[in-house]
Amino acid sequence: MSSIQIARYVISFAWLYHGIFPKLVHVAPIEQLIMSSAGFPDDISTLITKIAGVGEVMFGVLFFMFYKYKAMNILNIIALTLLLIAVAVMQPQLLIEAFNPVTTNIPLIAFSYLLLRDSQRG
Repeated sequence: MSSIQIARYVISFAWLYHGIFPKLVHVAPIEQLIMSSAGFPDDISTLITKIAGVGEVMFGVLFFMFYKYKAMNILNIIALTLLLIAVAVMQPQLLIEAFNPVTTNIPLIAFSYLLLRDSQRG
């Protein structure tokens, strides 16, 4: 398997996993914490979290299909950067926890950079 396909699978898997398990199957306490820190009541926080989960699943599927497109990779980089900034602003203590957005988002951004670089060659 090529490094390009590995990057494609890893990015798609991350979006799918983070959309399905901590948001749709079971709303993780950290997800609830982030939404409630934005000032939403618990029921609205849960709804927004589930909607975000659906959006992440959709993005994961779209990324899997359209990973060769420059716009898709730029959108991925922007989304991951904005999500990292949002956590840094709303719940900065999460940045030093185990398996935090720094250790997940930055590698995914790097994989998108590799896909961008590859798309410019072809």
